[in-house]
Amino acid sequence: MHPGPGEPVFDDWQAVPLDDFVERLLSTRPRVVAVDGRSGSGKSTLADRVAGVAGGTVVHVDDVAWHAPMFGWSSLLAEGVLEPVRRGEAVSYRPPAWDVHGRTGAIEADASLLVVVEGVGAGQRALAGLIDVLVWVQSDFAEAERRGIARDIASGVNGDARAATAFWHEWMASEIPFLERDRPWERADFVVAGTSPDASTVVVAGGDAGSATVVAGG
Repeated sequence: MHPGPGEPVFDDWQAVPLDDFVERLLSTRPRVVAVDGRSGSGKSTLADRVAGVAGGTVVHVDDVAWHAPMFGWSSLLAEGVLEPVRRGEAVSYRPPAWDVHGRTGAIEADASLLVVVEGVGAGQRALAGLIDVLVWVQSDFAEAERRGIARDIASGVNGDARAATAFWHEWMASEIPFLERDRPWERADFVVAGTSPDASTVVVAGGDAGSATVVAGG
């Protein structure tokens, strides 16, 4: 695996059951778990698996950050979702851009359940005081790009193949320096690889890079 700029290399990966990983993750009775990682790394897959085992709610950073400045949305996530959850309040939040652009619905979270926040920047330093457990999803940099562009093309979210590829590189121009500055992997409680053999397996790694308990899966 060749991770992105600034990341340490985690190794000695060992397969363990997903249930065992979730049990370890929940050992401190967290209220909020952040799943952070590069675009295309497998964050959404891991978040869904964790929430499925734990009976939790997944909040996608992309929904909070929709039409907000790139990596300029931490106060929206804090005030609209994380602070109410920590007060034990149910969340039904519409970021300002949703009204401006006519998006229906709301971001919802049940504060009585585990809340898993996933997305690039979910574990950023500005939110550290509102997060109980941080999981960093490590991925091969080139493979994450290949998977991410293929996903975006298939969904049509950023236009046709040419437009999706152009947007990916525009996004990387902001994501790469943001992560190099913020370095969430150094604060991670668990490090997780972005691929796994099957949905029921998590691959635990050894090594002394950073302060994380090094884990893989998702």
